[in-house]
Amino acid sequence: MSKIAVVGAGKTGRGFIGRLLTEAREEILFIDKDTELIHALKESGKFCVSFFGNEREPVEVTHFQACTWEDVSLEDVELIFVSVGGQNLQEAGKSLANCLDDKRHYYLITCENASHPAETLKKAIGKDNVSVSEAAVFCTTIEGEGPDIASEDYPYLQCDEGLLDGYVPGIRQIRPMERFSDFLTRKLYTYNAASCVIAYLGWAKGYTDYADAANDEEIMGLLDQNYAATNRVLCREFGYDEKDQEEFALLSKKKFCSRTIIDTVARNARDPQRKLAASERIMGPIRLLCKYGEDASVLEKTAAAAILYKAGPQDAWTKIQAEKTKEEILQDICGVKPEEPVFADIMRYVGEIEADMSHSK
Repeated sequence: MSKIAVVGAGKTGRGFIGRLLTEAREEILFIDKDTELIHALKESGKFCVSFFGNEREPVEVTHFQACTWEDVSLEDVELIFVSVGGQNLQEAGKSLANCLDDKRHYYLITCENASHPAETLKKAIGKDNVSVSEAAVFCTTIEGEGPDIASEDYPYLQCDEGLLDGYVPGIRQIRPMERFSDFLTRKLYTYNAASCVIAYLGWAKGYTDYADAANDEEIMGLLDQNYAATNRVLCREFGYDEKDQEEFALLSKKKFCSRTIIDTVARNARDPQRKLAASERIMGPIRLLCKYGEDASVLEKTAAAAILYKAGPQDAWTKIQAEKTKEEILQDICGVKPEEPVFADIMRYVGEIEADMSHSK
């Protein structure tokens, strides 16, 4: 029986992808550079995926092997899921390139909500015998005791059908989709943008618990305001049905406001430098809202809070903040020119948030 490889045995890799593959009765090969994690997986031989709010019975994952890059073998592998952070895709691609048999063809699916992850990974691999697709990850997962995971009960993984070059995974839980790039933008501008509104504005108000921030009366009002405007422009830009898009947005709101999902503001606010990028989940929808003359103030305020966000002392974002002024971050990372109205709007919100935070101390 062939195995399916999962590169990156973190929360999403083992708690979501691993769980889906277990439900499909597939044998799994976990690959990770974290030697301690791989040792723990080998030693236990199993781990448990429980579900927020005890919505269903836990799933025990047992039929797997685990290894680091030093002892990996892809001899019986054709399908590979790559579940690493966007900033680690190049490293993962180079490691994969050293393991692939040039006489065989491999099918890869990235499981990371980044900008053009399939393109990044394929370029890093640098070989012609790979087809690289990308998936949208909707499922929230949280570390549990040891290798165990607590997870949202999300039933499948949507991926780009066109990038699979005709390959059919044949797994019910894996769903290739047409027009996936539009779907990915829809998800990024609806789900991920809303998550940023909650995380960064929640941080600015002093919240640490994500659900508490999401259920704050002021933040919820801003969230609804942004959903309404974003729904309109996504329907105009991509031709989505208005009721369908509204339902799509409401599902994300239900998820974010649920108190059965244990999550933190810090986890959702991490890596502002990635989330503030010009084509990402904050600036991307701001540009689209401005294109159609809609009010972008909620996301402009979110961008301002993200620019101010305080991470740990050793965090890459802290280093960026030490090297760049707020104006330089807005120009260099967000891609906003000083002469644009958006620039002045965001900087005004930066000042307002700084003042509010100062008064609340």
